[in-house]
Amino acid sequence: MYFINENYTETLEEKKSKFIAYLTPYDDFNSIMEKIKKDHPKARHYVYAYRYLNEFDQVVENSSDDGEPKGTSGKPSLNVLAGNELINCAVIIVRYFGGIKLGTGGLVRAYSDAVNLVINSSKLLKYEKLKSISFEVDYNLLSLIEYTIKNLEISISNKEFSENVKLTIQVTDEQYEKLKKQLPRNINI
Repeated sequence: MYFINENYTETLEEKKSKFIAYLTPYDDFNSIMEKIKKDHPKARHYVYAYRYLNEFDQVVENSSDDGEPKGTSGKPSLNVLAGNELINCAVIIVRYFGGIKLGTGGLVRAYSDAVNLVINSSKLLKYEKLKSISFEVDYNLLSLIEYTIKNLEISISNKEFSENVKLTIQVTDEQYEKLKKQLPRNINI
């Protein structure tokens, strides 16, 4: 599975109709939709589709045709997101009608092509499930531990200083196994 962490946009023209596709992280969906509606007040349709992981690691998805014939825009856009294994993102397609009807097949193709166009120009990041792990270290070992963690490209999400230093890290299963092998024996994680 893949995700994005910034906004992307691409434009497709089909028989004088303009399809402007915006790919955005899911958390930004509502604010980007508001901005798009302000930026494009004369657009005919604001079609969207999104997919995200909920707290139970289930993929939640939804789409809207926004006035286009049923099943010709939102669902095909959602299918493109799913086909590219994208999660935690949304796509919004703004359509300016060019005066020539595309028909149902033409609409499905145009919306799908617009979404593919914006995905192909985006930087996709591989999604890996992270787990949070906390452990304590002595002050005299802190720099060694931080060096080891940095070399494994693990992020430290929290440090608490008291009698010892309590570190909280975010790791994949693979990073966790490598870290356990490289830490001194007196540190239990």
